[in-house]
Amino acid sequence: MRYEARVEISHLPGIADPQGATVERSLPALGYDNVSNVRIGKSIRLVIDASDDAAARAQVDEMCRRLLTNPVIEAFEVELTELAAATAASPTVVAGAGARDGHQKGST
Repeated sequence: MRYEARVEISHLPGIADPQGATVERSLPALGYDNVSNVRIGKSIRLVIDASDDAAARAQVDEMCRRLLTNPVIEAFEVELTELAAATAASPTVVAGAGARDGHQKGST
């Protein structure tokens, strides 16, 4: 089976986000005075061939832990969609091993 994986990577709570802080300080100059808590993260998309959903999820999770993220400072979430039935399938979101203390997004 083929799956599309979407990996959303963000800073863990308490980790400085200088890029987000710069954007937040700049927005009022553009007339956006009502914006706060700006955080900048990464988004990775990939297609993976695997025997089933669990095998695909396990491989993507391992990729995140070994290469795609820094678990000391980053959390990640994986959304996996089966491509063969992409029109009927609804994506599922699970927090990655780097997510901590309730800062995980729920399923969609």
